[in-house]
Amino acid sequence: MSRLDGLLGPSREHSAGSSSSAERDLGSDDDFTARAVVTGLLIGCLVAFTNLSLGLQSGWTSMMSLQSALLGFGILKFIRVPSFQNRPFSPQENAVLQATAVAVGTMPLSAGFVGIIPALNQLDPEQDGSGPIKLNTWQLLAWSFALAYFGVFFASPLRPALILKEKLPFPSGTATAQLISVLHNKPLANPDGPPASSSASTNQREDRSSGGQEEVGSKAGFQALLWSFGGSATFTVASFFVPVLYAIPIFDPICPGHNAAAMWGWWFTPSLSYIGQGIIMGLPTSLSMTLGAFVGWAILSPISYYTGWAPGDPLSGKDGSRSWLMWIALAIMCSESILGLVALFFANGTEDVKKWLGKASSSLASVRKNSHRLRRQQPGLLDTGSDGQNGGVENEDDVEHEPPSRLTSKRTVLLGLLGSTILAVILIELTFKRDSSTPGDSKHPASPSPASTILAILIALVLSLLGARALGATDLNPVSGLGKISQLVFAVTSPGNVVANLIAGGISEAGAMAAGDMLQDYKTGHLVGSSPHSQFKGQLVGSTLGIFVSVFAYQLYSRAYELPGPQFPAPSAGVWLNLARLLNNGHLPPKSGVFMSVFAAVFAVTGVMRSVARARSMKREHGSGGTAARTRASPRPRWEVLAGWMPSGIAFAVGILNTPNFSLARLVGGLIGYYYLRHVRQQTRTQREDEEGEGRGEDDEYADMGMSGNTVDEQTGLLRRRAFSDGEGNEDDAQAAPAATNSRRTTRPRARQGSPALEGVFIIVIASGLVLGEGAASIITLILKQSGFQPLTCFGCRGGCSSC
Repeated sequence: MSRLDGLLGPSREHSAGSSSSAERDLGSDDDFTARAVVTGLLIGCLVAFTNLSLGLQSGWTSMMSLQSALLGFGILKFIRVPSFQNRPFSPQENAVLQATAVAVGTMPLSAGFVGIIPALNQLDPEQDGSGPIKLNTWQLLAWSFALAYFGVFFASPLRPALILKEKLPFPSGTATAQLISVLHNKPLANPDGPPASSSASTNQREDRSSGGQEEVGSKAGFQALLWSFGGSATFTVASFFVPVLYAIPIFDPICPGHNAAAMWGWWFTPSLSYIGQGIIMGLPTSLSMTLGAFVGWAILSPISYYTGWAPGDPLSGKDGSRSWLMWIALAIMCSESILGLVALFFANGTEDVKKWLGKASSSLASVRKNSHRLRRQQPGLLDTGSDGQNGGVENEDDVEHEPPSRLTSKRTVLLGLLGSTILAVILIELTFKRDSSTPGDSKHPASPSPASTILAILIALVLSLLGARALGATDLNPVSGLGKISQLVFAVTSPGNVVANLIAGGISEAGAMAAGDMLQDYKTGHLVGSSPHSQFKGQLVGSTLGIFVSVFAYQLYSRAYELPGPQFPAPSAGVWLNLARLLNNGHLPPKSGVFMSVFAAVFAVTGVMRSVARARSMKREHGSGGTAARTRASPRPRWEVLAGWMPSGIAFAVGILNTPNFSLARLVGGLIGYYYLRHVRQQTRTQREDEEGEGRGEDDEYADMGMSGNTVDEQTGLLRRRAFSDGEGNEDDAQAAPAATNSRRTTRPRARQGSPALEGVFIIVIASGLVLGEGAASIITLILKQSGFQPLTCFGCRGGCSSC
């Protein structure tokens, strides 16, 4: 997934501290428009091809909500379509647009096209009791329809609890709302209270008075997007004809005689898409990936090869060190994601139970008294403010302010859950039904029983809740780890059935993925004032188109390339299949168990520390109604600071799974983003000093806090502005996250053209173009490949040039 919370902090032109920041017409539901949906579908198709390509190459995909909002804004603002220009394109429509695009773009992962489907293709009759299962087009469509919808219906009833009551930050959803606010030059709607009011119109007058600056910035940003998009696409097509451009053997001269590229996978891929990914994911994550690549391919791979533990070709996924390393990556993923989730539960679970019991008892007392007065409630999980003004009375912020016409009805949700469950049971039964007339098919076990499919969906429901809360608190949705939990359950309920084990894991991953994406979209819509029901409809429409796009794209790739193969190794498929085999009377490669235990233990500790530290950090920042609660007087504990420097286990494992070339390109992007944003931070401080002069006061103290005020986000590494309260409700350069309802705006000179405010967005604009450009060009190279075109030259290729 893309996690960009905090980058746009410096680019907020409007204080988050206004008691109400935008006008919302609660009686209308006109943000579900044809232009928003159609544009979202078109962008989603591009994102789907991009995600499928990246997923099959490296196992890493992104929901790309920011990129979708950015590209959609540019299309509808600067590409004039008369029938679509009857009124200005609104932030609420943009929220629907990006929700629709995300639904289309993430379907390759939700439907298992980067993991489960390639894993089924690799089944071995001797190991798995089943030959390879290669689904035809109709079967792929049926499988995708079975998985596409129940996760969306899971998310709707979670919205009031996780977004309104607990006020989980959902950083990526918040960051998308911040970007939409900047693009449209509109302040965010107040998420912590009922929409209103006079100050909204005041803010909008201020916005209109200086709107030219933002418009110029938006045009410049869109031009940068086009240039980066075109450059990335051009390089991708050029590398098809000259493959060495995509696999430069730069380490062979450094290590002569070791054949670093052809034998050990050490070459450099200057893919602009992966450089863009590195910019987006940030330096900490890209460093973790590179560290994993170094440990895996420079240390463990030679050890396993020369000791005879993995005697085959090191790059082989069957008997080489690549397959041996996969077990270590699997252990790291499972230990960090599962134990991190457990740690979050125990860190907050007792508190949650007490609060929910308190709410239930107070509600029951209110009913007994037949009183319509205010009833007592405890604050939500992340609502850590201690103003005490509510006196235990239910916070008005916890109440749903959307009218029923803008919400998805309970009846729709219940019928949808029931219908999608029945649909899944029928389609999975038809898709994997054994055909005894075909010798190859008669070798694999019968399809999962209807009871097994229902059990898998029920497990997915529980795991979706856990994953959604982890996503809301930490911006990480551990879908891979959640799928592994389902595999563990089915190893007990359906022992020896590898096919059922894989399918159960795919169902859990699909449910958790769709529910998490939908809740991120709900958070964005909540902040910009979009109708939840409009986003819900956009998600359903997008999911439906995403099914056809994903099946079409996967069929193109499977016909043009070997899956898995040299260019598209589909590393996620190996992880799924290896765990299924291990849980069903499988065995480990020699000595891999020892290394698995050591690495699992190390990353279990670091994962727990990182998860709890990240949740505590989010709690402080978004507590007290949304403002940051931490000041210079309350520094972070030393262990939390240490946790921020620990490598991400998931990223480390991805670095082990993939050959080093992908991680090296991401590291380049991470370094570019880091130094660029360090420059932006310095400009921001200099600008503040110039504007405030001798009267800085407490603002000068804030500027001198350095990393206490401007921090590098633990997940993205991108610059993050923390809201700093002066004790009287004023906020200095507040983060774009919502502030407390009682705070008031601080008068500041507005950012001028060319200021760091716009520069903070500019780097993400470029990175988005780099990522999407390669995705678009992959369609062209697929067509060229299927049309019989070959490379013009294989000069310089020493490994990694798949076409040679």
